[in-house]
Amino acid sequence: MRNFKIKSYCKINLSLRVLRRLKNGYHSISSLITFCNLHDTISISKAKSQKDEIKFSGQFNKGINNSLNTVSKLLNLLRKKKVLNNYFFKISIKKNIPHGSGLGGGSSNAACLLNYFNIKFKLKFKNQELKILAKKIGFDVPVSLEKKNTFLSANNNQLLRINYKFKLNILIVYPNLNCSTKEVYKKNKTTSLNNLKINTYVKNNKKLIKYLINERNDLESAAIKIHPIIEKIIDLIKSEKGCYFSRITGSGSACIGIFSNMNNAINAKRKLKLKYPKYWCVTSKTI
Repeated sequence: MRNFKIKSYCKINLSLRVLRRLKNGYHSISSLITFCNLHDTISISKAKSQKDEIKFSGQFNKGINNSLNTVSKLLNLLRKKKVLNNYFFKISIKKNIPHGSGLGGGSSNAACLLNYFNIKFKLKFKNQELKILAKKIGFDVPVSLEKKNTFLSANNNQLLRINYKFKLNILIVYPNLNCSTKEVYKKNKTTSLNNLKINTYVKNNKKLIKYLINERNDLESAAIKIHPIIEKIIDLIKSEKGCYFSRITGSGSACIGIFSNMNNAINAKRKLKLKYPKYWCVTSKTI
């Protein structure tokens, strides 16, 4: 088994509505999700020893448990299903996506490897089986099984894939804060009555932007209560030339801004870095 490299892409919640709390403690949400060209890099090969070797490197490797993470959960889950029992792997992940940011890096890592194992080792899991396995690892993992724009419906968390590609210029600002999803949902008081609906706006960039300007992330107020700096970052991004809108992605703490063109996004990044030199800022495009 030769060394194989996989790009594990970043997800972004363009909008997020919290509808209600479920009996199992989770929440029913609706969200329009996209992916951008920011990615972690996964290298995988056969391990020489009779155990898995999982290592993290890169800018955002700190704070990740090498023995308990989304990748180790995936391997344990597959072996419980009595597949891959005779194989052990050396997996190295270069973390370019900050964790605890709402950008879904860990979920994407697990989803990419699940797809890899399914194809490489001919496990023959069908799409529905893959979704069930992915959900056991984490809520966002099924979303990342396909790098397509996705509508997460509140109807049993149904994933509706959108074949049309968005053309969005994105600024991402991460204020070096690990935002606990559990704590954000616990503090959240904002809910929406209506479910988001897919309309023709997803096939037209101008209509999409117009629609998203009037959308929101229901978790934003709770995230700001925990980390007030988030509100200042969002307001600063909004004030920059060519910014259509700014909000958190997922449960935060990363803040996104959608811009009219990449030059405006790059100029906004420069200004953000001057004001907050220690914060991580990157421009990106949807894929």
